[in-house]
Amino acid sequence: MISGIVYIVGAGPGDPGLITVKGVECLRRADVIIYDRLVSPHLLDYAPFQAERIYVGKASSDHIRSQKETNRLLVEKARQGKTVVRLKGGDPFVFGRGGEEALALAEAGIPFEVVPGVTSAIAAPAYAGIPVTHRGVARSFAVFSGHRAELETRGHGDAETAAESRQASADTLGSERGPWNVERETLIVLMGVENLGSIVASLLEEGYSLETPVALVRWGTTPQQETVVGTLGDIVERGRELYPPAVLVVGQVVSLRERLKWFEDRPLFGKRILVTRFREQRSELSCLLAEQGAEPIDFPVIQILPTEDNTPLDEALALPHDWVIFTSANGVKAVWDRLQAAGRDARAFAGVRLCAIGLATAAELAAHGLHADFVLARHIAEAAVAGIGDATGQRILLPRADIAQEALAQGLRQKGAFVDEVVAYRTAIASDPTSNDIRAMLQDGQIDAIVFTSPSTVRGFFESKVQSPKSKAPIVACIGPVTAQTARDLGLRVDVVAKEHTVKGLVAALVDYYQKDGSRGLEKAAEGPTSSVPAPT
Repeated sequence: MISGIVYIVGAGPGDPGLITVKGVECLRRADVIIYDRLVSPHLLDYAPFQAERIYVGKASSDHIRSQKETNRLLVEKARQGKTVVRLKGGDPFVFGRGGEEALALAEAGIPFEVVPGVTSAIAAPAYAGIPVTHRGVARSFAVFSGHRAELETRGHGDAETAAESRQASADTLGSERGPWNVERETLIVLMGVENLGSIVASLLEEGYSLETPVALVRWGTTPQQETVVGTLGDIVERGRELYPPAVLVVGQVVSLRERLKWFEDRPLFGKRILVTRFREQRSELSCLLAEQGAEPIDFPVIQILPTEDNTPLDEALALPHDWVIFTSANGVKAVWDRLQAAGRDARAFAGVRLCAIGLATAAELAAHGLHADFVLARHIAEAAVAGIGDATGQRILLPRADIAQEALAQGLRQKGAFVDEVVAYRTAIASDPTSNDIRAMLQDGQIDAIVFTSPSTVRGFFESKVQSPKSKAPIVACIGPVTAQTARDLGLRVDVVAKEHTVKGLVAALVDYYQKDGSRGLEKAAEGPTSSVPAPT
């Protein structure tokens, strides 16, 4: 029997951008992914659509599967000849029981590789603005577990082990650096919230001062990150309402946080923003939102499909034209696909003037070696008609979506142009397995904003039949006036309309809205209905 292979991959501490390149490569060729509770769900998108996804997450006192069952599952899937990725939060070998899983595989004769990950012991403090070492402040750091099996009998954390470690270091370094000083070491405790009182008491017994700075970083590196700062004398009281997972940082380096914190100061930090873009295009917008500190919630209500009959588009592309007007990047992609299917390339547009409506459309043309003669940043039909100029006798090709509005074609015809308006691609309502979860988040007021990037995403959102929220309604942000008008026509109150009609412009508008209450960088939103989210129709 041909055995598969198991990759024990560190997923990092929560921010999906912190996984290693090799970790992503393993996910992309996985047949099976066996993943933990603290793994970012966005990482699963790297895997092939058909890959089997198995959740084996563990929370305190709540284990979906025992460790023995997980070990058996790894062996079983590999013996079926499959490529298995064991995706573990943080680093597999830092209190992740990755060593136990590797031993089980070795004993079963299963090939495996270990892909290290970024541990929360370093990443969570860093995202809270706390370096684990700093010249003149802390010359070393030590990492301990706060709820090992020994806690049940010892009644306290790993402070005794920490003391032993410090003494060993003192014996090694004492002759070179002088007497050991607990104030010059950073102590990091993972999984220690539930035993915080015992850990603090033990540290005080071992020589730490009541005034020693302490920080608790909960959900480090994620948009839900929460940092509580205090001292050993008051951290138990300050952290009373803080629940796992959290990292405890003890030492003078905590005092650097006020000057070095960066992650929590980003303008959209902690905002949950629903991204309704096409499934194929959601990545750029979600990444831009995440860079500003938001938590993008992907809800792709629309998917792009080829036309059922390509003949009309193929015939139109075979005709001579004076202009070709592209209204979206999707239109560019659809036309390019048909040209390639016919064995043609960019030379098909020799002598033809190209118009791109939207900067993203112009960028897509450029990606195929085509330069737009006229670029309209704003998605407004009247402006496009005016920009073309005298259209009398001009033959214009207008490849568009199946649900595109007729205003542009009508305006060109009124100016004397012969317009070949042809459907280049179709839009359809997307089916998403997380729809029910997202509906629940909306109804419970857990979504801060909804972004729409086209009229079709607005209509697709309505087709999803999301109910009005029980508490606060999210703000509604639109990429441009056409999208905004579609939203208003369907009963939405539009709060944000980007001045630059691109995803970057939309994110910038959201930043301005939250920083300046919408006083700059936005077009004035017209008064509309009081409810931001429609009731089901």
